[in-house]
Amino acid sequence: MGLKGFAEGGVASIVAGCSTHPLDLIKVRMQLQGEAAAIQPLSFQSAALHMPPRMGPISVGLSIIRHDGAAGLFSGVSATVLRQTLYSTTRMGLYEILKNKWTDPDTNSLPLGRKIAAGLIAGGVGAAVGNPADVAMVRMQADGRLPLPQRRNYKSVVDAISQMSKKEGIGSLWRGSSLTVNRAMVVTASQLASYDQFKEMILEQNLMRDGLGTHVTASFAAGFVAAVASNPVDVVKTRVMNMKVEAAPYSGALDCAVKMIKAEGPLALYKGFIPTISRQGPFTVVLFVTLEQVRKLFKDL
Repeated sequence: MGLKGFAEGGVASIVAGCSTHPLDLIKVRMQLQGEAAAIQPLSFQSAALHMPPRMGPISVGLSIIRHDGAAGLFSGVSATVLRQTLYSTTRMGLYEILKNKWTDPDTNSLPLGRKIAAGLIAGGVGAAVGNPADVAMVRMQADGRLPLPQRRNYKSVVDAISQMSKKEGIGSLWRGSSLTVNRAMVVTASQLASYDQFKEMILEQNLMRDGLGTHVTASFAAGFVAAVASNPVDVVKTRVMNMKVEAAPYSGALDCAVKMIKAEGPLALYKGFIPTISRQGPFTVVLFVTLEQVRKLFKDL
């Protein structure tokens, strides 16, 4: 039962990650907008004058296609596959194990608090395992926004991890790991726990039968909850992971958040929220709809 949970979660996560990768790429590029103002010692007025105009998700997407072609929308997809294989397979499988272990055998129910606790634990462990792939993915997605002489030009996720290890040390593969763990705990707890909770509510109230409609409704609601809860941590994580070690602009996550808020305002923590919810919604829908189908296929194994 435990191994099946890992396999089912892994397959569903890879399908969802690859199909929504362009939206994730756009989100990362938007989160990095205005970063120069945050790391330069400028006054607020001076920073405002030097900041380039903000681009929306459609403009960012068109800019990527214009400079790198349509294939540019899938920049870093190999890292996404590795990340989902390591991170999501672990968190999905561990969540199922904890959920089954903590479910009351008499009532066959699990309180929301325990679902959240299972999500927090599963997300934290999964993030620790998958952090190297997460760093590589962020860098590969962000590379196209840099001037040609400054690009890292990683050929694949393996090349990215190899170059980081050689040039910056093994420790660089876990850069921002505390943020990754925090974000993963928030995402997994809000996403998996809320999906189960919404699904149970829909079925208990007889609003819909246990089918595609229920799965889509519950998963989209779970995606919205996860996006709102995780976006601030995600923005800081993206900037810390993307910084160059030779001239690190931030001493840590808190320093990054403070500099960002001072230079760009509190709403900077919700940069990229539209593509985040645009990606988190479809990702969560594809994830759970695929998961439910995979479970049917694996049911008799």
